[in-house]
Amino acid sequence: MGALDLNWTEKYRPYKLDEVIGQTPIVDRLKAFVKTRNFPNMIFAGTAGVGKTTCAIAMAHELYGEKINEAFLELNASDERGINVIRVKVKEFARTLALSSDLVKIIFLDEADSLTPEAQHALRRTMEKYSATTRFILSANYASKIIEPIQSRCVVLRFKQLNEQEMEKYIVRIAEKEDLQVDKKTVEALIYVSDGDLRKLTNVLQSAWVLGTQISEKNIYDIAARARPKEITSMLRYAIDGDFAKARAELNTLILAQGMSGEDILMQCYREALNLDIEDKMKLRMVSAIGDYNFRMVEGANERIQLEAMLARFALFRTSKETS
Repeated sequence: MGALDLNWTEKYRPYKLDEVIGQTPIVDRLKAFVKTRNFPNMIFAGTAGVGKTTCAIAMAHELYGEKINEAFLELNASDERGINVIRVKVKEFARTLALSSDLVKIIFLDEADSLTPEAQHALRRTMEKYSATTRFILSANYASKIIEPIQSRCVVLRFKQLNEQEMEKYIVRIAEKEDLQVDKKTVEALIYVSDGDLRKLTNVLQSAWVLGTQISEKNIYDIAARARPKEITSMLRYAIDGDFAKARAELNTLILAQGMSGEDILMQCYREALNLDIEDKMKLRMVSAIGDYNFRMVEGANERIQLEAMLARFALFRTSKETS
C-alpha cells in the first residue's frame, strides 16, 4: 500500500505502533500497556501532526484486532463539544459490557481541549463511574485547557515536535514507495512549510504529487501558500536597514502576488527574525514588536495596516529612541 494511497486515511486502517516516527519513549510505554493489557486513563498532549491520533488508533488495533469497532470509540470533541455528547454518546458506550472480563474498552476524545467546562465536568463523573470497564484517552493541543480533576485522573504523555532528521526520513520513505523525485531543496522546503506537522507535510506532498512525480521546491511553496525564507529575510532586512519603501514593496508581493495571509506572514517573520545576522539586542526588539502586532491582529485589527506598521517600527529602530 503506497504511503500516499487514499486508503491511508481510512478511519481504522491497521496502524502499528512501530510506524510512529519520533516518539520512541511514548511508543515504548504504549507497547508495554498493550503487552500487559493494563493501562490508565491518558492525556496525549502536543502540537498537531506529531502522532497523537495515530498512537491511539494503533494501540487500539493491537489490543482488539478485528473487534476494534466493538471496543473502541473515537469522537472529535471540536465537532461535538457540548455536554450532550458526554451524556449520550460517551455514557452509552461506556455502560455497555466489555468483550471479555480481562479487557477494557477505550473511548478516544480527539481535541478534548475544545470541550466546554460543563462537558469536562460531566466527563469526569463518567470516568469515575465506569472506571472498571472503560479507559479514556484524551488528545489535546493544549493540555492546560483540560480541567484539573480530569488531569489528576490521567497519565499525561507529552508528544514532542519532530526534528528535521525525523521528517527527512519520513519524506524519503514516502518518495521511495511512490517513486517520487525529490531533491535536497525540495526536502528542505517540505520541512520548512510543515513546521513539524507530519499531517501537513503529507497533504502538501500529495498535492504536489498530483502535478507529477517530479516534485520541485517551487511547487511546495506554491501549494503551501508560503514564502521562501529568503523572501521574508529580504523584507526584514530592508526594514531594519531603514528602507521602508522597499520593505513595503516586498510585503505587497507576498500579499498580492502570492496571496499570503497576514497571520502566515507574521509567523514567518517570527521564524526568520531569529535567524538574521544581527545583534541579539535587535532580535529581542523585533520579537517583542512581532508579539505586539500579533496580538493586535488576533484582536481583529486590519492585517495590512498592522504589517506595514510593524515594518515601519523596524525601520525606526536604528533612528528612534527605541534603540536606546
